[in-house]
Amino acid sequence: MDAGKAVSAMIPVEGSIRDYLEGVGDRDHPGHKVPFLAVPTTSGTGSEMTKNAVISEVGDQGFKKSLRHERFIPEMAIIDPEMMLSCPPGLTASSGMDAFTQLLESYVSKQSNPMTDALALQGLKQVKKYLLRAYLEGEENIEARAGMALAAMFSGITLAHAGLGLVHGFASPLGGCFHIPHGVACGSLMAPVFAHTIDNLMDEPNHPAIQKLVIVSKVFADFKYKKDNEYLQAFKEKLLHITNLLEVPRLSGFGVGEDSIPKIIQQTSHKFHPVKLTPEQMSDTLRSRL
Repeated sequence: MDAGKAVSAMIPVEGSIRDYLEGVGDRDHPGHKVPFLAVPTTSGTGSEMTKNAVISEVGDQGFKKSLRHERFIPEMAIIDPEMMLSCPPGLTASSGMDAFTQLLESYVSKQSNPMTDALALQGLKQVKKYLLRAYLEGEENIEARAGMALAAMFSGITLAHAGLGLVHGFASPLGGCFHIPHGVACGSLMAPVFAHTIDNLMDEPNHPAIQKLVIVSKVFADFKYKKDNEYLQAFKEKLLHITNLLEVPRLSGFGVGEDSIPKIIQQTSHKFHPVKLTPEQMSDTLRSRL
């Protein structure tokens, strides 16, 4: 969909798309485009609801940057779960983890608001109910496909209005330097990033983000606990469990090694993440998924 959005935007203008990419080119796109209808066949990016198209160039000087304008929101989005039934398990997993990450990051974002909170939390409940079912029964379970399609759509709305966090901050340089699918990068790093995030917020019980993480932890909890800290610990373990159940590939399978870590960290932004991770924690996050 991002490629289609970019094509529709570039047809009426002259020059290369490089000229208009944020952080790459020096030209402002006027917003003219040919009409574009978005029909997602995966449940992941939520791009059918957003105003930007992410474009990658992979290599030593690679990048993942956006072509962005208010007019780039699709004229129409047709979200039909029947279009997703044939999506293979691996792609279902990685795209689903992308939606999961977008919902959680926008929920705890410094830029969140009551509207995005409501949609993100409902989307997270959809993920809890349907992600594994879509992965295991995806060719036959239209209910699970519809549930994840709704979660992905919500994630597109919430990220557009609340922004994202460190997982997507990592995914940008990873996608620019290595041939790694975006959903794999997000799905692989989500558990360790939020483990460190929870650890860093444990001593701040009044922080809005830790209070929201307690709410999410209770949504995903398999048991009832007496203390909030027990729910948070269980959520950390749950994220890792989901990552393993979905067999999300490790970063090393795409050429990421120990020697890549300093460069990745240097190019990583925390975006609107609620708390800063130390360089040591960021290194540990990447190292744990090699």
